[in-house]
Amino acid sequence: MSKEEIKTTSTGLRVPRPVFTGDLVAGLVNAIVSIPGGIANGVLAGVNPVYGLYSMIIGTPIAALFTSSVIMNVDSTSATSLATLDALVGVPKSEQLTYLVVLSFLVGLFMFIFGILKLGFVARFVSNAVMTGFLSGLGILTILSQLADLTGYVSSANQKVFQAIDTLFQWQQFNWPTLLVGLLTIALIVGINQTKYERYSFAVGVILTTLLVFLSGLDSVAMVGDTTAIPRSLPALNLPTLSLIPPMILPALTIAIIALVQAVGVSQGIPNPDGDYPDPSGDFRGQGVANMAVGLVGGLPVGGSVSGTIQLQSIGGKSRWANIFTGILTAVCVMLIIPFIESIPMTTLAGTLIVVGVQMINKEGIERVWRTGRVPTAVMLITFIITLFAPLQIAVSVGVLFSGIMFIYQSADEVRIERVVPLPDGSYIEEAVPDTLSSGEIVILLPVGSLFFAGAAYFESQLPEIGVARHAVVIIILRDRDKIGSTFVRVIERYAQKLDATGNKLILTGVSEGVMEQLKDTELMALLGDEDIIPADPRFFEPLKRALADAQAWIATQNDDSYAKL
Repeated sequence: MSKEEIKTTSTGLRVPRPVFTGDLVAGLVNAIVSIPGGIANGVLAGVNPVYGLYSMIIGTPIAALFTSSVIMNVDSTSATSLATLDALVGVPKSEQLTYLVVLSFLVGLFMFIFGILKLGFVARFVSNAVMTGFLSGLGILTILSQLADLTGYVSSANQKVFQAIDTLFQWQQFNWPTLLVGLLTIALIVGINQTKYERYSFAVGVILTTLLVFLSGLDSVAMVGDTTAIPRSLPALNLPTLSLIPPMILPALTIAIIALVQAVGVSQGIPNPDGDYPDPSGDFRGQGVANMAVGLVGGLPVGGSVSGTIQLQSIGGKSRWANIFTGILTAVCVMLIIPFIESIPMTTLAGTLIVVGVQMINKEGIERVWRTGRVPTAVMLITFIITLFAPLQIAVSVGVLFSGIMFIYQSADEVRIERVVPLPDGSYIEEAVPDTLSSGEIVILLPVGSLFFAGAAYFESQLPEIGVARHAVVIIILRDRDKIGSTFVRVIERYAQKLDATGNKLILTGVSEGVMEQLKDTELMALLGDEDIIPADPRFFEPLKRALADAQAWIATQNDDSYAKL
């Protein structure tokens, strides 16, 4: 696309015809492959499965119109569905829709207020260790919550962990055809995920096992239609019941926080087509509008989905139209396949959710936190355990509290970056950090203040933009730092990758033994290379002099023609 086309795609609905056509196809494919997930999220939330589809039909296209992110996929997620299940505990099935309307609307109202108050920056104060522990706990809860539908045995225990233990001891009471169908679903999804057709794995797993049960006449296997009636119509307007607002305020606030923190992963990790990253506060407002609309039809609360966004991009989505078409075409598909939805085995949906639960457990994130140090590891484990055994609103509150404690403990000063400039006489002066790198220049940066999670995020926001620079070198001085946090490791990793991808270079100098060990354990050293990590030296300026000489030598070996014309 031309620069003008990219700019248009990034800001509105007017897009080039090839983009529009590609988004139509991407929306159709995304609708087909996402419908099983929407149904499964309804099951996970303990409500009529079609309410999960209402979230896609209403929430996904409306969010596409208002979020700062062009391609963010907004839908119900396993995390928000589990929190919804927790919020509706004790509510009779006949009243679930009434409560769900209020819950989703309040979630949207909280999100919108957060966006209006420009609270997008708050997400950086929830530590990586807390979120890793919380999301891993939600993954385990997702798996445990599906054991009844997977095995056909319903435990009488009153907590998911204890229900799982009881289920294992009562294996004689399993419905074996039900269990086999569920295990086959898992095997199909996992197997297809190992192929180039992985984006279709859930849809294929659901369709094949549903056909198998139908053709083999396994009457003992419970179907969706056996547990609930699927409406034969599109979503209808439902106004919130004002008397239900007070008891739903805390659950709604909890779900809003969960959804927003997840969505920040999209805002901070997936740029718009013009290369700029979306404004998290703008994404908050867009998700807020979407949830208020979803609430008026009784859908599940929605939030930005990293996996959904990546999936949409992988099938060709490039503009807001991809998500708009996803919602519209989901509505068309739902009207055509309601009988099929009712015929889906409950154990099939359980199998899909178990796979999702496993995927929620971020093994790389756990390992990164584990290697970073004892304090973040302890915080991660405590958050994980609380998530398993306590109501989710308590787990979220404790996680935020832990993040605050860690921030106070580790961040006594606000982080700032100083630029160090060498003079011909061998001395150094401080200057303002440039907004953007210039080709062929050397920029020496000295961070001042804590580089743990909140400080690391603030540090990242002050780093020079790369722009069109080529063959520039950024030197970061890490002298007098015995430890760095896992969030800072990730910041350096991202910046190093951006520099390398654009023909530039990053050098770390004055690195202590403690930080050196962390860089080895987190594999950042392998990314940068031994030659670009210069250890500390008792002679204060020696590491910096060496880094400066290495940078000058590297620039001298580069081809100036590649940037002389810029």
